[in-house]
Amino acid sequence: MTKNLKQERFKTVAGRRVQKVLDDLEILANCANKATYEYTDADVKKMMKAINDKVQSLKSAFEPNNGKANKQTFEF
Repeated sequence: MTKNLKQERFKTVAGRRVQKVLDDLEILANCANKATYEYTDADVKKMMKAINDKVQSLKSAFEPNNGKANKQTFEF
């Protein structure tokens, strides 16, 4: 596969995946509605920590000489 083809494939695939993450975060933000949901500060901190940890893992995956991001699951 040529370099240009790989770059175009990356842009296509990564672009779709980034948009999906952004859309899912927008949907997750709907959970902040206190009229519909009940949660504690501890719940929010745990959720944010899981998201931040995954973002750090993603950053590491794109560092030179590094492997894939680790699979992570989340539960309250």
